[in-house]
Amino acid sequence: MNRRSFLAASAAATLPLPAAPLPFPVIDCHIHLFDTERPGGVPWPPKTNATLYKPALPDRYKKLATPFGIKGAIEVECSPLLEDNQWVLDTMAKDPIMIGTIGDLEPGKPDFRKHLDRFRANPMFLGIRWGTLWGRKFYEEVRTPGAIADLKAFAAAGLTLDGATSSPALIKELIRLTDQVPDLRIVIDHLPQMNPPEDAAARRDYEKDLAEIGKRKQVFVKISEVLRRVDGKVNHDVAFYKPRLDQLFGVFGEDRVVFGSDWPNSDNWAEYPQVFAVVRDYFMAKGPKIAEKYFWRNSVRAYRWKRRDKSQPDPAKA
Repeated sequence: MNRRSFLAASAAATLPLPAAPLPFPVIDCHIHLFDTERPGGVPWPPKTNATLYKPALPDRYKKLATPFGIKGAIEVECSPLLEDNQWVLDTMAKDPIMIGTIGDLEPGKPDFRKHLDRFRANPMFLGIRWGTLWGRKFYEEVRTPGAIADLKAFAAAGLTLDGATSSPALIKELIRLTDQVPDLRIVIDHLPQMNPPEDAAARRDYEKDLAEIGKRKQVFVKISEVLRRVDGKVNHDVAFYKPRLDQLFGVFGEDRVVFGSDWPNSDNWAEYPQVFAVVRDYFMAKGPKIAEKYFWRNSVRAYRWKRRDKSQPDPAKA
């Protein structure tokens, strides 16, 4: 084998297999929508990120995702601006591949319930994301009586709270929160990306909290942001990620894991085919029944989305 052939073979061995249709449909539970060309710009991504700073709209996403069997997608907020909730709803209305959004509202703030009632009148408004994003003092605000009262009303409305950003402190806080609001349905975002504590005592404390929150059947985890950069390079080998994925799967089980690509933020690590390939290979190794739960069935319980196109799976059959 000459040098050129050897390099080509080595590269092929480290890249994911080409897109192959799965034996079931896929619902992507985490993408972002924004238009960098709109008047006034966008709060995120920053202009300095050349990889991301371009319009991320349903038509562009659909061209990337449909070869992998994606039939529907849920948008997750990427703006703290109130009216961007409406912009997302209006944008999604134009393309039935979009089945819902997790918006941005702050429990405990004035007019939270007024704004919530306004947006949830649209069946595509599935909930909110709340955490340490946008410089918010989440760990103080989440403990206020007003926030707890708002979250009780939010849970009673059947909506979903996405928790971000993943950290040992967030896990601990979500345990406390679910003690106070037991029927609050939560999806923890991007937990595979979190680095567990290196200190032995802190690591034991984190694993204890992870096991505790794993017992709460209303808490799901999004197996997203799986890829990692090590020594400046992104590893595409599913075996590299297996120990961490095994831990999370062991804690939450086959019924409370959901798929999210994190597109287009995922482009910071790799293109869509590579992002999809790692989780496809990991879950298909567990068999089609478990993989189907991860790739769409569990998303129905996590988000209670409604079908907008006949190509999408029937939520009633989840």
